[in-house]
Amino acid sequence: MADFTEKAVKPCTDVKDTIKGIGSRYTNYITFIVLAIILGLLTHGQALKIDSVQNLMIAESVRAFTALGVGMIIITRGIDLSIGYVICLTTSIAASFSQNVDYSSAMYPGVDFPLWLPVVAAVVVGMLVGAFNGVLVAYARLPPFIATLGTLSLARGTQLIYTQAKVVGSLKDSYKQIAQGFAGPVPNLVIYVAIAALIVWIILKHTRLGANFYAIGGNPQAARVAGINVEKDLVFVYTFAGSLYGIGGALMASRLGLANSLTGNGMELDAIAAVTVGGISQAGGVGTMGGMMIGILTLGIINYGMTYLGIDSYYQLLMKGAIIIIAVFFDMRKHARSE
Repeated sequence: MADFTEKAVKPCTDVKDTIKGIGSRYTNYITFIVLAIILGLLTHGQALKIDSVQNLMIAESVRAFTALGVGMIIITRGIDLSIGYVICLTTSIAASFSQNVDYSSAMYPGVDFPLWLPVVAAVVVGMLVGAFNGVLVAYARLPPFIATLGTLSLARGTQLIYTQAKVVGSLKDSYKQIAQGFAGPVPNLVIYVAIAALIVWIILKHTRLGANFYAIGGNPQAARVAGINVEKDLVFVYTFAGSLYGIGGALMASRLGLANSLTGNGMELDAIAAVTVGGISQAGGVGTMGGMMIGILTLGIINYGMTYLGIDSYYQLLMKGAIIIIAVFFDMRKHARSE
């Protein structure tokens, strides 16, 4: 009788453990699906229509670039608080090189720059800022929090000096088409994000450099003992993240058709919240590209849903703060159990 009971209980226990394991492993994906269903029910299916999905993906496109960048940094046990103002700076630079020639208030009146220049300029500036962050963290041994907090102020000041705190507007239609155009039913911005996500996935999953990032995040000292050039890889990850911010800034200018001193304000909060929800551990060494993307979509659904339902934008800030706290709390508990 005892043997029969044990045999009956064991399969039941195995099923529960399997379900629990799946739920723990794919919590972020399950959360996204549940929120999408709830939003669909609350809006009677309107929020799940093709045009609504397109609007959601367009709205979250630039945030996706920032999430991919900071997600890789967090995997190495770092952080980047300068994202918002780096986006503001690169957007302003891209906008300044893409203004109409006959615009009387243009920053470079009468000069017709080629379309590639705004993008290249924004990416180069983003990479320079990222490299500066990387050097401060890797070689100056400053805590990432302090290093990027200082860079935040530097980027902010540079943007204000460069633009004299003015709106940089009247961008060329040909430049605006880069981000505002469609390839059939698919927005151009979605294509750019997909390419960036693919590159990040290849780096993290199929290169030695990606393996080094996980090793550095797991234990920097052990990574050094294993022969990994920790300083060099840290400079690379911050520089690469900066290039993604630069692309995001160039696309932001194209999408909005202008830039000002408030562009990108608070985007670092969105990016960090998104990747945290996506399962990127603040303890370092854990995370995937898929998690980064599902995190940005989850946060996007929350923002879009609250806006669609007419909830004040101020409450969205409360929601983002709560999301970060809750996600980090459960991440720390999971990390403590694994140890």
